[in-house]
Amino acid sequence: MDIIDSLSLALDSVIDPISSRGLIASKRAAAPRFADGVASVVLDVTGLSSGAREKLEQAVKAALGPVPGVESVRVAMTAEKRGRRIIAVGSGKGGVGKSTLSVNLAVALHRAGKKVGLVDADIYGPSQARLMATEGMRPTAQGQKMDPIMSPLGIPMLSMAQLVKPGQAIAWRGPMAGNALGQLIDAEWGDTDILIIDLPPGTGDVQLTMVQKYKPAGAIIISTPQDLALMDATRAVDFFRHADVPIIGMVENMAGYACPHCGEISDPFGQGGAQAAALTMALPFLGRVPLDIGIRMASDAGLPPAAQDDDTIFAPLAAKLIEWLNPVKRAAF
Repeated sequence: MDIIDSLSLALDSVIDPISSRGLIASKRAAAPRFADGVASVVLDVTGLSSGAREKLEQAVKAALGPVPGVESVRVAMTAEKRGRRIIAVGSGKGGVGKSTLSVNLAVALHRAGKKVGLVDADIYGPSQARLMATEGMRPTAQGQKMDPIMSPLGIPMLSMAQLVKPGQAIAWRGPMAGNALGQLIDAEWGDTDILIIDLPPGTGDVQLTMVQKYKPAGAIIISTPQDLALMDATRAVDFFRHADVPIIGMVENMAGYACPHCGEISDPFGQGGAQAAALTMALPFLGRVPLDIGIRMASDAGLPPAAQDDDTIFAPLAAKLIEWLNPVKRAAF
């Protein structure tokens, strides 16, 4: 066996973190090269986080370094440039926690190494500036495009709340609201590859502009367990399906309340309604988020719970979204 064969065998012993196959078998790497004691490998790291890329590079060096004749290992990494993917977070009605879920999902994605941005598309009732501690900040502009505000958590975001005076009512007809949405989405988002859009309640002009002009990669539906909210969530599902927007799944928010004094669990909005609805509509159920006073207090203070601890209810939700966005794993989602 010559040295190229030995290097190829060693390289293919390193497992691709996405396909769980060897790097050559999964086409993450072509056959290595060898000259003057140096083994050279080019890795396609498309779809991997920065942390996963670093681990893969170290694994390749560890596998090829011991091959007889190798004095050093060089690893070059390339990645396919992908377009920005828009994820819409919606429901059929207000007050179900879309904004809180959107913020914490964005934060959890950021902590997982993703380049994520956040748009508060609730033109008439923006709240993300409070949740992200960016109240009072104003975006600048580059020509015709705005520069998103960098939140204290390191996540770029834009909201109508940053463009009007505090407490000012926004009394616009549909076309003006649609134009405002366009300015938020068409901003200078840099290398952001996932854009979370916190939609207003219902299925009106803003939602129509979103699906017709920007074509989200997928939508997440938020609902409380109660029947009234589920009726409206069903309408939101129907809206996205008619617009040919893939539905990633449904989240049940305000699912159970734990008394801070005695610990007893009660269900003021019912139990399991969103999961049952997801089953009926053949949708993935992404999980439950409890009615938790800690989430409310942290959100009001501009300190999303997902920013304070990796082990929150929002981390699995982010992991499921990351898995769904991976075309290799989506078939089994």
